Amino acid sequence: VQLQASGGGLVQAGGSLRLSCAASGGTFRTVDMAWFRQAPGKEREFVAGITWSGSITNYADSVKGRFTISRDNAKNTVYLQMNSLRPEDTAVYYCAARLRSSGRLDRVDDYNNWGQGTLVTVSS
Repeated sequence: VQLQASGGGLVQAGGSLRLSCAASGGTFRTVDMAWFRQAPGKEREFVAGITWSGSITNYADSVKGRFTISRDNAKNTVYLQMNSLRPEDTAVYYCAARLRSSGRLDRVDDYNNWGQGTLVTVSS
């Protein structure tokens, strides 16, 4: 599965953005999806994940109540709606895919397909 992320940009604190990740070249229904992010000088960290059916989602504590992950299997696309953005949300955001599994969604090493990243900058 090839992944193409988009939707990043510059936004003021308190604003919103919606990231999209379009998948191609595989069967989207066979993969769980997640968003990770990496800020300068920091390790890549889990943001949100969603199972292949969309029935289970998981979020990092830092984004709970502000971010929402969703997917449209008919469009082979996963989304990350980001509201109430903060300067500390500034990072490159990556979408990732793994073969569907019953395991937890937040382990970076479980994902073997990655998009190219999209930059989100939140100004104070």
